[in-house]
Amino acid sequence: MPQKITEKAILQCNQGTSNTELKVTSQDFFFIENKAIATEQDKDSNVNINPMGVCKLKPIIGGYRSCLPAPLSWINTTQKDEINGFKILLDNSICPCATGGTIKIINKGHTENHETE
Repeated sequence: MPQKITEKAILQCNQGTSNTELKVTSQDFFFIENKAIATEQDKDSNVNINPMGVCKLKPIIGGYRSCLPAPLSWINTTQKDEINGFKILLDNSICPCATGGTIKIINKGHTENHETE
């Protein structure tokens, strides 16, 4: 069963070279292990999602340009559960990047078992 994710979840882009932690800014009152639960609104570049190394889709002479995340919108979120009217992110949620990559969750950010629906 998919599980809810929290702040400190580890994100990875299939076109980036490093991982980053998710920062939750969409809400500050529902927590797992004292970490805010993430929603579909946590998708802003350099606020919620920081650069992930260099982007393999942006070649330059001698390598690649730095990653500048351009998240579109999270998919595979909860069907019913919401916080502030926003769907909750799950460990199988993904977010396409406008540059062409796909951001996925590789660590849910907590150790407790919090299944949904």
